[in-house]
Amino acid sequence: MSIEKSVKAFEEAQKLIPGGVNSPVRAFASVGGIPRFIASGEGAYIIDIDGNKYVDYVQSWGPLIFGHRNEEIETAVIEAVKHGLSFGAPTEAETELASMVTNFFESIDKVRFVSSGTEAVMSAIRLARGFTGRDDIVKFTGCYHGHSDSLLVQAGSGAATFGNPSSPGVPADFTKHTLLATYNDIESVKKCFTDSKDIACVIIEPIAGNMGLVPADKEFLAELRRLCDENGTLLIFDEVMSGFRASIFGAESITGVKPDIVTLGKVIGGGMPVGAFGGRSEIMAKLSPEGPVYQAGTLSGNPVAMAAGLAALKKLKAHARVMDVLHGRAARLVDGMKEMAQKHGISLQVDSRGSMFGFFFNDKPVKNFADALTSDTVMFAKFHAGMLDEGYYFACSQFETGFISTATTDAMIEETIKAADRVFGRIK
Repeated sequence: MSIEKSVKAFEEAQKLIPGGVNSPVRAFASVGGIPRFIASGEGAYIIDIDGNKYVDYVQSWGPLIFGHRNEEIETAVIEAVKHGLSFGAPTEAETELASMVTNFFESIDKVRFVSSGTEAVMSAIRLARGFTGRDDIVKFTGCYHGHSDSLLVQAGSGAATFGNPSSPGVPADFTKHTLLATYNDIESVKKCFTDSKDIACVIIEPIAGNMGLVPADKEFLAELRRLCDENGTLLIFDEVMSGFRASIFGAESITGVKPDIVTLGKVIGGGMPVGAFGGRSEIMAKLSPEGPVYQAGTLSGNPVAMAAGLAALKKLKAHARVMDVLHGRAARLVDGMKEMAQKHGISLQVDSRGSMFGFFFNDKPVKNFADALTSDTVMFAKFHAGMLDEGYYFACSQFETGFISTATTDAMIEETIKAADRVFGRIK
């Protein structure tokens, strides 16, 4: 497989763009090698600028549940573009998409659209602070909620739960109100509430996708809901990644736990840049211009993005049973990969939720970020490179989630499993 053009493109990009990429994980730093520069996508496939074709298990990190260049979504975008790219004024499409989102999510009465998941989470936390009149927030180590200052946090020293900045450029004053807990460990959350009586919200990925796929235990989430209620604290589900991927009705339909605020993105934009946050009417009433909590954005509710999101959700609603098919394929993929790994004496932990899947090169089940960090990243890098050579494009980090699209056929899944068998054999 020749990647000569990608090598040259990466060299040129590094002269003009920090690291040669506009989002760090794309640089292949954790797996080695040269990132593939993509020329086009079609259904389940992406094609790089050297003409190499890959079955795509990233799908733009989640948004493309119907694969690349889905005809209905593409048509909706083209028609919207004909009327204008942006107005900075209300359109009916915003209300229509808001209606669809609120109909899918029982916990959402009203929703505000923004342009990214980072913006959605940042705004949701500000709203929670404004609603409760409190300053502190609780997040979980290993859950990624975008790159806003108060969320780029690492564990504090000793037994302290208060976090320290995990990136230069973030003042310690910005993170002193962020407390850290351990995913799936309710005692660590209780300690946060002991350490602070000023907690506005607890934010969690109910189905974590940024430490690899690690779902929260139902019992843990139920206890988290109880703790929030006891302390007058809002519970935020970050479903930017899992929304409409794990279930079309949200994680609340899987876990039985209802959040106060939900953040969304990915699928609701159909491949266009979109984020959203929503919740109960009395909470959303605090948001400007109805209330005092300020949030704004020139491109919020962009008509082209709204058109793409509407087309995606309408298609999903019309074919709701496809989620069962996708879950079956995702489960078959990782179960088959685990079977092939065991055949070659390699330990592999796997899981799936809806059209999301994940796997760890680990001897033990992964329940939190500390568990994830014990995984064999060298083995993952070898596997990633081997699968690329076979024509299969997986997320370029052990700590990311994979995605199935409706364009991913059963035959593709079986061929992927066979390829994994060959790669595991070469690795051993």
